Amino acid sequence: MQPALEIRNISKAFGTLQANKNISLTVQRGSMYAILGENGAGKTTLMNILYGLYAPDDGEIFIEGKPTPIDHPKDAIDAGLGMVHQHFMLAPVLTVTENVIAGAEETRAGFVLDTRRAAAKIRAVSEQYGLEVDPEAFVKDLSVGTQQRVEIIKLLFRDARILILDEPTAVLTPQETDKLFGILKTLTEQGRTIIFITHKLKEALAFADTISVLRLGELVATIDPAETTEMELARHMVGREVVLTVEKTPAVAKEPVLEVNGLTVFDDRGLTAVDDVSLQVRAGEILGIAGVQGNGQTELVQAITGLRPIAAGTISLQGVNTTSSTPRFLREHGLGHIPEDRQLDGLLMDFPISTNMVMCSFQKAPFAKSGLLQFDTIESFTKENIAAYDIRAHGPHVPASTLSGGNQQKVIVAREFSHELTLLVASQPTRGLDIGSIEFVHRQIIRKRDEGIGVFLVSTELDEILALADRICVMFRGRIVHSAQRDAVSKEQIGLLMAGVK
Repeated sequence: MQPALEIRNISKAFGTLQANKNISLTVQRGSMYAILGENGAGKTTLMNILYGLYAPDDGEIFIEGKPTPIDHPKDAIDAGLGMVHQHFMLAPVLTVTENVIAGAEETRAGFVLDTRRAAAKIRAVSEQYGLEVDPEAFVKDLSVGTQQRVEIIKLLFRDARILILDEPTAVLTPQETDKLFGILKTLTEQGRTIIFITHKLKEALAFADTISVLRLGELVATIDPAETTEMELARHMVGREVVLTVEKTPAVAKEPVLEVNGLTVFDDRGLTAVDDVSLQVRAGEILGIAGVQGNGQTELVQAITGLRPIAAGTISLQGVNTTSSTPRFLREHGLGHIPEDRQLDGLLMDFPISTNMVMCSFQKAPFAKSGLLQFDTIESFTKENIAAYDIRAHGPHVPASTLSGGNQQKVIVAREFSHELTLLVASQPTRGLDIGSIEFVHRQIIRKRDEGIGVFLVSTELDEILALADRICVMFRGRIVHSAQRDAVSKEQIGLLMAGVK
């Protein structure tokens, strides 16, 4: 039987950066194939070449044994290949049906849009693969996990036989991740082929039939998951030994730096998202918030950081009432914020790295003097952080939009960790980062804690909460349903509490 896909000696350069160098892969039909690599290793570039978004400088693509030039996404779709991007390509104000049929509209009499027939087809696909999506729902009202399933339906609607998913679980909860891979397994059993890009070692080992590892644009290993370990994969990815466990001493907690009392916050629909929440974060400790996405964590963080109005209750930072304070006031009083949505709340995507690195402090020394920006100082500061945080970029002047998702996250982490802090609010701080970068960020968070800074950590990665937090609060339906020292609660107990089981 012919392989579903062959890539032969694909190369791609952007100026002096060799993004892909002589990469060859063979993907068997009906298999699940994982591509691992650090941020900037060339994974997304390779997939964008497959999908016709980039033209390779050299090399060939074969689909089901036939040479298949792909110069445009339409060529890929016509050849039975589809892609789900890391940042979903959905219009929030449209329905599921309208999003799915865009570019492949169902019509009656040649010109009348037939959304009813399209919706019926979407419902049939949804039921066949257990995707559980309502064709009439508006995308803006769907959870992130459900939006992911809409993207998969878009490909199945176009009868894609090869599905490429770029970091498919980057924004999913553990439960949503398990459900997604259950769906993907069903697809492979029916003969479809899945290629997924990931930086998560456990994910690749648990679900892939074959794993290929890219490093600095080159293929360094292709491995059977049954014949390797997390440690070996990490070494292939990073090129050195990686510490996979978080090493930390017991916290020495001091006075409270953040106090939240009776906080109530509404979501965008006017519904209660945070319901009478009270908590404290003390200097020198990490408070971790565990919970399935959509249980009020996002609105809680936005209220604390001045990004969302408060319906009731109070917030204080180092004894100062900051209930209705602006983000700038909070920052000047020592609050650092790694936001959940890096592109919406963390970066100016069309501006250079240097602007993003100082955008919260450009008006103050040493970046400004007598009202004038000190461009040499800003550039030097940016270059130092690019080197310190291993941001894969051509220099301080490239736009943030040209960076991979993980490198965009590194820009935010570098900026916030360079700020003089009292409280660090870290929401999904390692989302989209590779294993080496996660190791680095975890060390920095522990270092901030040990310097006496309070850390308010929100993560859908339960393992991250368990590894870093000194105390854990579980949120369910907008309320804190349990609070305990890390050592007093198990992973199983937290999992049950996250599901509303007491």
